[in-house]
Amino acid sequence: MNEGYLNPMPRVVAHRGDSKHFPENTMPAFLSAVKMGIDIVETDVHITRDGVVVIWHDNTLERNTDGHGTVEEHSYDELLQYDAAYTFTKDNGKTFPFRDTGVKICKLEDVLLSCPNQRFNIDLKTKQNGIVEEFIRIVRKCGAENRVCCASFHLSNLKSIRRIAPDILTSITTVEVVNLLLRQKLRILPKKIGHGRKIIFQVPERGYGLKVTTPLFVRMMHERGAVIMVWTINEESDMRRLFKLGVDAIMTDDPSTVIKVAEDMGLR
Repeated sequence: MNEGYLNPMPRVVAHRGDSKHFPENTMPAFLSAVKMGIDIVETDVHITRDGVVVIWHDNTLERNTDGHGTVEEHSYDELLQYDAAYTFTKDNGKTFPFRDTGVKICKLEDVLLSCPNQRFNIDLKTKQNGIVEEFIRIVRKCGAENRVCCASFHLSNLKSIRRIAPDILTSITTVEVVNLLLRQKLRILPKKIGHGRKIIFQVPERGYGLKVTTPLFVRMMHERGAVIMVWTINEESDMRRLFKLGVDAIMTDDPSTVIKVAEDMGLR
């Protein structure tokens, strides 16, 4: 199957947008990442009390806003009262350059429509009722089926996506990664893996009590047609080492540096 999301092969994945220069997971961060020419924007979603799918990472609002509590206990209009750039700083808290400039928590739909040619990796952060169905509805409304990949740490979310909307690509989650990783370590990995779509690993370099991105892992998973994205890599030396190892894409808070590295190495 031709996977539009993977064509051309993505090398640079902007973690929560251009989060080095703008408040993470906000429209300014996304627009900056798109402008610099990244391949994929990685982001996260929750669902509000009144059923609106919004861009947000944490379970609560405190780390990034002047609000309190969870997304799920607020209506969308209530969330708009908060400043999504309230705590963003580039100088360890001396200044807050985007505070009180109107940066708000945004809807997934608005982001997809504002970046109509951009590929997105969207992590469903909650198992809240309705998030899967509403996510699918928004992706279809925006005509984004071929430019999004759904991720989640909740296997039930991904199973639902694969069952209800098999045309929407998903990555594999922790349980699935560990199962394949252990099979690879034990040399009992089957010749074919997957569920009818391209297998996308989104993994740390080390995790699950194991070294994940070894040369053998990369080779064996590539032989089975898998795509390997590694997160979250912010040092240039690590970017170069991992690309040399053969990983396909790097998720980073510093996308401009990954672009430079990938171009220097002839990968873009």
